[in-house]
Amino acid sequence: MLGEASLKFASSGGVARMARLVAAVGFALTLAACNLTSVPFVNDNPPPPSSAPVPHVQSQPLGGGAATVGETVGTGPVRVGAILPLTQNGDPSVIGQSLRNAAQLAVEESGASDITLMIVDDHSTPEGAAQAAQQVVGAGAEIIVGPLFAADVVQAARTARSANRPMIAFSTDTTVASRGVYLLSFLIESYVDRIVDYAATHGKKSFAVLAPESDYGNVAVAEFQSAAGRLNARVVTVARYSPGQPATGVQEIAGVAKDIDALFIPEQAEGMPAVSAALASSGLKPQILGTGVWNDPRVLKLPALQGAWFAAPDSAGFAAFSQRYRAKFNSSPTRLATLSYDAVSLVAALSRTQGPRRFSEAALTNASGFNGADGVFRFHAEGRNDRGLAVMEINNGEATVVSPAQHSFAGG
Repeated sequence: MLGEASLKFASSGGVARMARLVAAVGFALTLAACNLTSVPFVNDNPPPPSSAPVPHVQSQPLGGGAATVGETVGTGPVRVGAILPLTQNGDPSVIGQSLRNAAQLAVEESGASDITLMIVDDHSTPEGAAQAAQQVVGAGAEIIVGPLFAADVVQAARTARSANRPMIAFSTDTTVASRGVYLLSFLIESYVDRIVDYAATHGKKSFAVLAPESDYGNVAVAEFQSAAGRLNARVVTVARYSPGQPATGVQEIAGVAKDIDALFIPEQAEGMPAVSAALASSGLKPQILGTGVWNDPRVLKLPALQGAWFAAPDSAGFAAFSQRYRAKFNSSPTRLATLSYDAVSLVAALSRTQGPRRFSEAALTNASGFNGADGVFRFHAEGRNDRGLAVMEINNGEATVVSPAQHSFAGG
């Protein structure tokens, strides 16, 4: 099972009209500029528990109809379920609380009269997610936001499909995506495609890959080979290594150094110090390529990574979102909070502008996409997404944009 990114996202006609309507309602589905921050990736196990407070919630009737479930935010006529990991092993979850707060902020900024959001804890378990899905569907939810973890998405989706209710989930495991189950997450495959394309268009045609034996590494390597094949680029060698032990892989790469002009390293931020040390000892100096998890102080300061390129989402919008979040909740959001924020903002916008077809496949898979806090995104019918990603270069311990993220999907 793949991990979760802390977790494992206009043309003309109706799409353009919807994009304009989304922009007009005044909530912050705002297009960001082009400085980046990292989006973490962790194993498909829930994160450790924390001491963050979780609000007491209870069901309450809405407008004389069936009782709502969980904590409700907003007073609108359209009911929306939010399945979030508020707790893990009975203890509060920082990530879950941040997702919950971001959802509340989205409702308040988009207009609380559009939707009623029902927030239910899945307890970071597949069984909890299944139960939560049954609760929100039974309470009249027309669409579900979340869950976060892949196994939880699978279980919640069973109920959602049976009730013909779409989901906007946050897993990075593309195997859980399907018709009606849309992933808003930052997909490994998107990072890889963006950086390979950028490297190839800047003269890099012969590659090597240095990758850990991990779920993240497996997905990244497979996508890299596929992307290189599409671009008629050569992959000279793929060197795999046990996590935390990159030296043997670096030695293998050193043996073909004269035949490569770029080295792709799909490693997590916590694993990069060891990789940097091994690279420095080897004397290898190809153009180094990475993914969005590198936009982390632990990576940016590493000597062997200066001059490296990586793809990552836009962060100016996240910075603005973080400022509003801190003003509201007196704390900083986790990096994944924008997933909940953008999903709920989108749902509110569609509720306000699209009438009875608000959550139809046609509305959700609009080719022009939507502008979110992390930039432009759109869903495919099979559930995966496209995102506008920038390419960053590491220099002097900082990441700067060398290729801006696209601001629209016009023309394809």
